[in-house]
Amino acid sequence: MAEYDLTKTIIPYCDRHLVFPLLAHLAENEIFPVEQVQTAQYELAKETNMVDYAVSLFQQLHPDEEVPAEFAAKRENAVSTNERLQQEAQAVLDVIENPEVAQSLRQDKNQNLQFLREHYNVTLEQITALYNFGKFQYSYGNYSGAADYLYHFRVLSTDPDLTISAHWGKLACDILTGKWDVALEELNSLREAIDSRTPSLPQFSASTPSSSAADPALAQLHSRTWLLHWSLFVYFNHPQGRTLLLETFLSPTYLNTIQTSSPWILRYLATAAVLSRKSASGALSSRVRHSIREIVKVIQMEEYQYQDPVTQFLKELYVEFDFEAAQKALGKAETVVANDFFLADFREEFMDNARYLISEAYCRIHQRIDIGDLSERLNLSRDEGEKWIVNLIRETRMGADAKIDLEKNVIEIHRPPLPIYQSVIEKTRGLAFRTQALGAAMSRTQQAAGAQETAPPAVVEAQ
Repeated sequence: MAEYDLTKTIIPYCDRHLVFPLLAHLAENEIFPVEQVQTAQYELAKETNMVDYAVSLFQQLHPDEEVPAEFAAKRENAVSTNERLQQEAQAVLDVIENPEVAQSLRQDKNQNLQFLREHYNVTLEQITALYNFGKFQYSYGNYSGAADYLYHFRVLSTDPDLTISAHWGKLACDILTGKWDVALEELNSLREAIDSRTPSLPQFSASTPSSSAADPALAQLHSRTWLLHWSLFVYFNHPQGRTLLLETFLSPTYLNTIQTSSPWILRYLATAAVLSRKSASGALSSRVRHSIREIVKVIQMEEYQYQDPVTQFLKELYVEFDFEAAQKALGKAETVVANDFFLADFREEFMDNARYLISEAYCRIHQRIDIGDLSERLNLSRDEGEKWIVNLIRETRMGADAKIDLEKNVIEIHRPPLPIYQSVIEKTRGLAFRTQALGAAMSRTQQAAGAQETAPPAVVEAQ
């Protein structure tokens, strides 16, 4: 289902090296012609310093042609540049890897620079050499080495823009080396840095828009948009990633970013909500239940911008209560999830959890349910559906309210009415937080207006 593939949409927000895994996934799934994917891989690789990889891709595309001579020259240039940058960076590394020096360093970067300058003649230019060599190692494909150099640079550097750029580079290295715990720490650190200042976009990428430099707010929006896309690599590989994704993406700042600049991220937000429908104890957590409701509202609002079978499934189930349409959407969503780079490993878990949501919604509005009818709505055969429903009742709170009549092949649900005070609590949940957020926004607006009124008028001198 190439029409629902988001690779083309996501690539502009990823670094060149992060795109290689995406294209490799497309080549394996054969969603697009393999020759087209290999051409895209070659176009990406030839602009990096991974000369041997680019040559191998060229030979796959053009087996009867000779390798262009430019690659030999580029390889020689890369080797000589690598040796030069390594010599420049090694002088600093020899100092900071000294145990005595490491113990003498403090939290204050300026104090550290003064200490290194006085005792070891280390200059700012030499520290910047760590960044240059780390960036070159990254372009060379040595991600583990690049991560070390960028980390050391970030510890010592006082340049805010280069420090943020080193953050992006270190995160990319951790992603590409599969160190998900370290990548999660780096992701959280980068998010804090972005939210606390107005940073530049990752300098590791050649597609950085220049128009954002004039508007700090726009630059921050772009940085958050890039962070959302890069975080998908971490959240869908880390064991607790789906729950952490919900906490981050549903925060007002990043939910606004999704709605403003990247509504297609709703696919991953919706999938994470479905995957996280059970807490560790096996029961549906109240936070996830509430998050699904919030996500459905956003899906409704952004339907004019973006929709796919995953978002359509939640809309049909929780807005339209059209179980037949939800069943059809779920069938398409299974294919979409199976073909998505980030979601492919969660296909079975997604389907199991989606069936649970259908069962929960269906049982909520029915007191007597035909097992065969419910099995059909779950895209299961009658025998599979019967086994699945029995396990569902055993594992969930439905066991206290539901009873299976095997003679009539029906489920009878006797649910006590919800107390009125509980209904009021459910409807007013989160009202205090929203009121507080609204009051804070109004006070900031009033303070900004007051500052403009008290500002001294501009004096225009007569010519």
